[in-house]
Amino acid sequence: MQMLPYMLAALAVGIVVSFQPPLNGMLARSVGSAYGAAAVSIGVAFASILLFLLVMGHGEISRRTLGSVPWWVYLSGTVGAAFVAAGAAIAPVTGGLVFFICIVAGQLVGSMLVDHFGAFGLEVRSMSFMRLLGLVMVLGGAVLVSRS
Repeated sequence: MQMLPYMLAALAVGIVVSFQPPLNGMLARSVGSAYGAAAVSIGVAFASILLFLLVMGHGEISRRTLGSVPWWVYLSGTVGAAFVAAGAAIAPVTGGLVFFICIVAGQLVGSMLVDHFGAFGLEVRSMSFMRLLGLVMVLGGAVLVSRS
């Protein structure tokens, strides 16, 4: 499988996602609440995904398939809500770059642990010196950017 198109698509999504916290921050200032802004943002996201389902298809969403998933898998929605609310509350204080460097650093730490232990059905990819070095470099970048 050719990886480059997927990497470019992920890069494009990352660029667009970087707009979400400052936009939600603007919304939070308007409505007077980061959580209110998150609720509006997630409501728009819900409406958008319903439209995508109509256009792209919905797979097999049924009581049977949804019931076969462990209960804790549904916490991913809570994680999404926390991210949206955190962006609305934190990015206006830190700025977009520091916010996302810290988010990415946290994602890298979490992802490295998920890979190392093969959590959530992923293939085990053990920690290595190079992976740890890359992580330390990102964390160092977070410190450098926050001091400028």
